[in-house]
Amino acid sequence: MTKETLTPKERWLKTLKREKTDRIPMDYWATGETTEKLMKHLNCNTESDIYRKLHIDKVMGVGPEYTGPKLPENTDIFGCKYKTVDYGSGIYGECIYHPITEYKTVKEIKENYKWPEPDWCDYSKIKAQIEGKEDYPIQGGGSEPFLTYKYLRGDEQAFVDLIENPEIVNYCLDKLFDMAYQNTLRIYEQIPGKVMLSYVAEDFGSQDDLMCSPQQIKEYFIPRMKRMMDLAHSAGAYVFHHSDGAVRKIIPDMIEAGIDALNPIQWKCRGMDREGLKRDFGDKLIFHGGVDNQHTLPFGTKEEVKQEVIDNIRILGKGGGYILAPCHNIQSVTPPENIVEMYKTGYEYGTG
Repeated sequence: MTKETLTPKERWLKTLKREKTDRIPMDYWATGETTEKLMKHLNCNTESDIYRKLHIDKVMGVGPEYTGPKLPENTDIFGCKYKTVDYGSGIYGECIYHPITEYKTVKEIKENYKWPEPDWCDYSKIKAQIEGKEDYPIQGGGSEPFLTYKYLRGDEQAFVDLIENPEIVNYCLDKLFDMAYQNTLRIYEQIPGKVMLSYVAEDFGSQDDLMCSPQQIKEYFIPRMKRMMDLAHSAGAYVFHHSDGAVRKIIPDMIEAGIDALNPIQWKCRGMDREGLKRDFGDKLIFHGGVDNQHTLPFGTKEEVKQEVIDNIRILGKGGGYILAPCHNIQSVTPPENIVEMYKTGYEYGTG
């Protein structure tokens, strides 16, 4: 039986510093429906009960409260409107209205669109959000502006813009990154030194390759993302970078920009084999994720889940530098027994 001597916060911090731990940290990402099913399966009353029962070192997020102008129903602060879509075993909100997709120039956007303002949010309650969570890693701030840009312009138009409308891309990304920078700075100011992780993300990868060219990533994103990373590091926080899919081509540039941890390690995507990632980047990155939630977790057997976790610990965790987690949100079709097996195996085999 594993003997725990560290808190989740201490376990994460030692892993990020590449120091010896009592066991590997284990994080949890799942849809709300999945969590409800897991709570019922484990006879838990709260999510915290799940974390304690399965020895999960859950990251706790903090953020401001929106207090700005009243928003129309199902509309976010950017004016993007969403529709709830039922996919059979759960629901997702899908963006159905893109408020600046009709504009052809920066001038039109300036004349017709109102950007949100940082003062529309109240940051004073962030201190209270970490009360009782002192033993857990805290995540706050960061950025993922192209996701918002795609909602503002529509997915197809957003990618067309990278080629045909660079002036619109540059103008909007500057606005979005400036907002993310101010949001992050204000969070740091509320709880100085308490934020361990900032989520500086963009989804660059598909199953087989990047969704835009390395040159576009270097031109539009990396310089702006580096500004966010520098802010995080100046506040003593680590940069947690999320990018789905086959992103190996851009990993060296992201390391140079300043990422500390890479998520979600979708190792079944082209070029993302675990051995190669560990060999080439294991001394420069902390790996987070690695348990396949497209095939193994939802459709595999308990024995297959167990073997994958053991393999991840052996490969990605060799010499440290690995945080066990699913390769994104665990979906509601996943048997609770497989989820339990993932964490049970991580706890049993992940000793430091």
